[in-house]
Amino acid sequence: MKRARKHVLIQEYELVKMQPGESIVEVQKIFTHTVNHLICLGKEFDKEELNIKVLECLDRSWQPKVTTISKSRDLSTLTTTTLFGKIREHEIEMQRLNELESSEEKVRNIALKTSNKRNDEPDDEVAKSSDNENLNLLVKRFGKYLKKKCSKGNKKRYTSKRNESNSSNFTYYNYGKQGHIKIECPNLNNDISTY
Repeated sequence: MKRARKHVLIQEYELVKMQPGESIVEVQKIFTHTVNHLICLGKEFDKEELNIKVLECLDRSWQPKVTTISKSRDLSTLTTTTLFGKIREHEIEMQRLNELESSEEKVRNIALKTSNKRNDEPDDEVAKSSDNENLNLLVKRFGKYLKKKCSKGNKKRYTSKRNESNSSNFTYYNYGKQGHIKIECPNLNNDISTY
């Protein structure tokens, strides 16, 4: 039974491969579990053999890092824990760079979306609602402006048409008569020369 178990674990050891989407921590867990069980059953490994197996089990995207480690390190003195640590550092750095690139890409996409639109073609509902909001804001600000001007003593100038229609309250300054204003004056055409 011990021999059969050892044979199964050796096959697992030979077949250990990094799956797509799998992290280095998960690979390390599977690899360490298999190697520890094999050591308990009496199988002996040297450091270089284990390190080569670790580098071989990584998928193709890790090939540049595998080459760098193989060339720069002496695999016979490096422990598997240190090797996995170096690989994990590289994985974290790559994740950080990918996140940075994706956030920059989102910013670029937003800029492209706004720069591709023509100014003479409104964008359906968004443009209409934006125009309505701008118009409402303009009307609101103009109303505030008028209220401000009226409170400073210019009430006659900005009064509503309802008040202007009641012309009996006004006195025409040229004649001193009540009941009409300059625009409604019947003698206005005759008195143009007096202005």
